[in-house]
Amino acid sequence: MQQPRLAWAITGSGHYIEECLEFILTLDNLDLYISPAGEEVLKMYGVNMKKLSDTMPIYRDKAASAPPVGLFYKNYYHTFVMAPTTSNTIAKCVLGIADSLVTNLYAQAGKCRVTSLVYPCDIAPEMETTAPGGKVMVYPRKIDLEGTAKIREFEHTHVVESVDELIIAVNQRLKFIV
Repeated sequence: MQQPRLAWAITGSGHYIEECLEFILTLDNLDLYISPAGEEVLKMYGVNMKKLSDTMPIYRDKAASAPPVGLFYKNYYHTFVMAPTTSNTIAKCVLGIADSLVTNLYAQAGKCRVTSLVYPCDIAPEMETTAPGGKVMVYPRKIDLEGTAKIREFEHTHVVESVDELIIAVNQRLKFIV
C-alpha cells in the first residue's frame, strides 16, 4: 500500500503565502489544491504555475462534484492543510457549506476523521499581513474573528496562528504518520 499523502489547499489569501509556499516546496508526498482565487493570488505574487505544477500534483476547482475528495475515503491522505485560508472559506466551513473544491475537501476530511490544519488569515483584531507590495496592517472584522473562533471548535481541526506554528504542526503530523 502507498504511504498516505498530505493534501494542501491554498485559497485566495495572500497572508504569508510566500512563506507557506516556500515550506510546501520542501515537502514530499504532497498534493496541492488551489481555488480559483488562490490561483489568482499566486500569480499576483509572481508564482509560475507551470513551474509549480512540474514539482507536484496540482488540482484546481474545475468540476461541480469535486471528484478528488473521494480520495479521503480511500485513506489516500493523512492530513489536510488549508493555508493560508480566507475568511470567506472559514465562514463557509463553519456553516458546513461545501460548495467548492476546498470547502468540500475540508468537509470530507472531517467526515473521514482526517486531521485538518488550518491557518486563517484573520486571527487577531489588529495584525500585520503580506500584500504583493510588502507588509500591511489589517483590522479583521468581528464576524471574521468569530469564524476563526468557531472553526477552532471543530473535531479533527487544529488552527495555527503563524507560519512557524504551521510548520511545527505539519512536521508533527509527518512524524506521527511515518
